Formats: sequence, structure tokens, C-alpha cells
Amino acid sequence: MMSGEGWAEAFLEMMSVERAAAANTLRAYSRDLADAAGFLASRGLTLASAEAPDVEAYFAELGRRGLSPATASRRRAALRQFYRFVLGEGWRADDPSRRVDAPRRGRPLPRVLSRQEAAALIAAAGTRDEVKGLRLACMIELAYAGGLRVSELTSLTLAALARDPEFLMVLGKGGKERLAPLNTAARAAVRAWLEVRARTLPRGDVANPWLFPSGGKGGRLTPRRFAQLLGEAAVVAGIDPERVSPHVLRHAFATHLLEGGADLRVVQTLLGHADIATTQIYTHVAGERLREVVSDAHPLSATRKGRRESGFS
Repeated sequence: MMSGEGWAEAFLEMMSVERAAAANTLRAYSRDLADAAGFLASRGLTLASAEAPDVEAYFAELGRRGLSPATASRRRAALRQFYRFVLGEGWRADDPSRRVDAPRRGRPLPRVLSRQEAAALIAAAGTRDEVKGLRLACMIELAYAGGLRVSELTSLTLAALARDPEFLMVLGKGGKERLAPLNTAARAAVRAWLEVRARTLPRGDVANPWLFPSGGKGGRLTPRRFAQLLGEAAVVAGIDPERVSPHVLRHAFATHLLEGGADLRVVQTLLGHADIATTQIYTHVAGERLREVVSDAHPLSATRKGRRESGFS
């Protein structure tokens, strides 16, 4: 039977061959699995023999090391993805990294990234080779700047962006059109991508109309492939890839607008929501984040009061 080390090699090979993971992504996964293997070895165990309490102990250890939350989250996510792969291959009958979350009541709040995390994703995209890096950075910038759905992003045409517009006319759900804004960073990313786009055109397909062409059946990059690339960028950026998806970029767009003081009706229009109740859920996310800021920074908050009483400010 293959050892835990052999499982890790197979996992990394799968990520390279089947998911076309970038070199930086593979190195990050390799380091994370090696870290987990080192912890388990101190208990006389391997990745193959570890049980759920051992994995839970490792997760708890990450919290005690003083690692940044992003690094600790990435290492947990890497181990979970590894064990899901192992389970899928039939090498184990269980997933020791699986944890049961408490049942949620009511409608769950959307996952959202901070501004710093969104910037880190874009920076991570640039670590890929020039052409693929510019493409991924452009896609992230457009999704984040315009609040685009992934289907809207991947169906953008070259003609729609050729003249460096400040707004995009997007065909959304139900065939309804709306305007999506493009900020300076997004427009710059589009210009950079257009300079190299021709290099990605399939042979003999110079008339390909899509902004993000592909050699696949549809002639354009698929939503699934974009989601894979986004997950790889999250690993490099030190963000738990389970927190990142194309739709999370749309959530971030809406939440950050509201945090910046945008009117709810304006955000509703930009997102293309028919019912404002759908948009209102973002006010809860923004409210939670603003409460955290007040708790940490307000001079009369309990957190700062404790610091003053301890002689710190």
C-alpha cells in the first residue's frame, strides 16, 4: 500500500496534471503538507495513519504557533483538499479532516473578502507566467470592479472592451441589461491583457470574438476553469481557497460599496437584483465588519479599555 508520502506526491501530481496548478501553487501545497506530516511524525504517525483527533490537534497547533490567520487557514485548507483527494481515490474509507459545522439558522450571510485580500488575489495572479498572469489578473479585476457574475465575465466579447469603456453593458439574468462600472485598475488590467491576448488564440482562430478565448469546445474560458485558477491564486495569496469563488468577488464588490457609503438602491442596480431584499443581505455583512472596526478602534470600546488598564494604548 502506498505511504502517506506517496499519497502527497500523487496529490501534487494530480494538481499539476489535471488542474494545471501553477508552480507557486504546487510549492505552497507541498510546504503545507510537509508541515502537517512533520507534526504527525512527532506523534509517531503519518498522513496515511492519522485519525480525526490527530488532524484536529494539528489544526489547534496552528492556532498556537502565532501564524497569520491567512497562513493557518491555507494550511488547514490544503490538508482538507488532500484528504478529499485520498478519499476519492479509495485509499482511505474516511476523511479525518472532516469537521461537522453547527447547523445554521436562517439565510447564511455571503462569504466576503476584505479589500486587502482582494488585492492579494490580484497580486497572486501576477505570479503566473506573463500571459496567464495578465489574463487572470484582468478577470479578477473585472469581476471585482463590476460585480459581474462568472457567466457574465466569461461571456464578455472583445468588442465590448476594445475601446476602453468606463462602463460595460452586461446582459444578466432573464436577458436584462445593466451597466457595470470599470475603475482605473480594471481598465488598466484590460489594456495589459489585450496586448498579449493574441498569443492565446487557438491556431487558425484569429476571428475568435471572446475576450478570454480558449481552445475548448466553446472557444472561451469556462466558469469552471476560472474558479480553478481563482482557487490557485488564493493558495498563493495565503487565503483559504474554500473562502474564494467567482461569486465571492461579486459579494466583495457589493459589501465594499456599502461600507464606503453607497446607497442600497444604487448597489441593487449595479448588481442587477430585481428585488432589493436580495441586496439587503449585504448590509448585514457590512454591518458586522463595521462593528468589528468600532470594537477595535473606538476609544470607549471594551477592547481598548482593557489595553489602557493594562498600561497599553
